[in-house]
Amino acid sequence: MTEQNGEIIAGKNPVLEALRSGRDMNKVWIAEGVKKSGVNELLDLARERGVIVQFVPKKKVDQLSSANHQGIVASVAAYQYAELEDLFAAAAKKQEDPFFLILDELEDPHNLGSIMRTADAIGAHGIIIPKRRSVSLTAVVAKASTGAIEHVPVVRVNNLAQTVDELKERGVWIAGTDAKGSVDYRKMDATLPLAIIIGSEGKGMGRLLKEKCDFLYHLPMVGHVTSLNASVAAALLMYEVYRKRQEAIE
Repeated sequence: MTEQNGEIIAGKNPVLEALRSGRDMNKVWIAEGVKKSGVNELLDLARERGVIVQFVPKKKVDQLSSANHQGIVASVAAYQYAELEDLFAAAAKKQEDPFFLILDELEDPHNLGSIMRTADAIGAHGIIIPKRRSVSLTAVVAKASTGAIEHVPVVRVNNLAQTVDELKERGVWIAGTDAKGSVDYRKMDATLPLAIIIGSEGKGMGRLLKEKCDFLYHLPMVGHVTSLNASVAAALLMYEVYRKRQEAIE
């Protein structure tokens, strides 16, 4: 059985073994009424690995799995996540300055799949997403990416703001989009080691991340709509980086 965030495994021991093995896991659901004393090890391991645990009505667990779940089910990632170091290694292997995408609480799997397609097309070195309030690597994302999911490393982090700080310490400049008081995206300096933040479909980029940006750009619009789909905005920004970097090479 599958759930939106990946493959579902059921039962205390299967979930424990998945945690012990270090397998990428999105979330654990425990039915209300299950004795906490019987799942202490599971809770400790989940906490160590930064896996979200949610206590829910037994009905929710029954909906997620028809197997003998013992009141415990988990969603494991359909695809393997990368580490931040893998993204830097991908850039170094190509002898290029890093170029990453940071997706701030993007929730639509089709948007993520579309962004992955463009990221692969222009040679971006990877994508960074948060563990909470974000779409994960799912079968729907894989289908929408038309195979790009196999080639674009995705890192899932506990805290985007802390990750941005780490990127800046490692010489990566941070760019975001903002409709007010920002620079036309066509004027960006894309030859720098760069990470571009793409905001969520509804709220856009969070305030804290916006404050951490070194550059803010806007996409000029003369029509009646006030914003673009996240994957469309991401594609325009990615191709501008690609274009500028190609010009620099030539």
